[in-house]
Amino acid sequence: LGMTQPAATKMIQELESALGQKLFERVGRGQKLTAAGTSVLGHFTGMRGTIASMTRELAELQLGSSGRVSVGSIMAPSPTLLTQAIIALKRAYPLLTLNVMLDTSDRLLELLREGVLDVAIGCSGGDQWADYLFTPLENEELAIVVGVQHPLAKKKSVTFANLLDYPWILQPTGSPMREVLEQEFRMQQAPLPKGLIETTSTLATTNLIAETDMISVVPRSIADTYARHGLLKVLPCHIRHKMESFGTITRKDRPLSEPTRHFLSVLHRA
Repeated sequence: LGMTQPAATKMIQELESALGQKLFERVGRGQKLTAAGTSVLGHFTGMRGTIASMTRELAELQLGSSGRVSVGSIMAPSPTLLTQAIIALKRAYPLLTLNVMLDTSDRLLELLREGVLDVAIGCSGGDQWADYLFTPLENEELAIVVGVQHPLAKKKSVTFANLLDYPWILQPTGSPMREVLEQEFRMQQAPLPKGLIETTSTLATTNLIAETDMISVVPRSIADTYARHGLLKVLPCHIRHKMESFGTITRKDRPLSEPTRHFLSVLHRA
């Protein structure tokens, strides 16, 4: 921070005095946050995200555009709902700068909290869920997919046991889809495959299954789109555990711009 230790200590003491709570406690030669400190940090992180969002929007307006909207989404709605909403938004605001990123729900929630995103499209959750507004869109159905040349690709019936002889590609630990798959493996009394490849990238997944005998799980909407183009094969094997419904997520304490409100409106109409 470019300040001396006494100056930093003085700032902390002044903040603790103003709030009437100890924010740090000494542990050995260092310090750690108290319960009050953790709470204060959460509030300041949200405030910092709100300021970052406002600064970004004002900068875009100063450049003469219609502003900027940053949207983060899980994979499931990208081929249908998200695409339709983007087209409708750009028709209404042709000069708008639109940033779209795909990631897992847990990561999108972090980016929304930090002010990087204006809207997230994902599954509900989070330790501070009271700070967010979740509006459901639809349920996310999952499909087991392989390359078109895979040994199982032409079979009319595939059991879960048949899948265990092949390497797998899954989303990273902590993501909602990964948790559903781990539940499925436990129900099948099967261990998670060793030597997993973990990725959130649909492109990496489709490239890998096209060149290998790997198996992966992707949202049904993605699977059906790629299957229609002959890029993969959906196996006739169903996952019994279901994903929670996904929807739009916004911060309750952060005002939405007019383009963002329009985007939410057309998304839910679609």
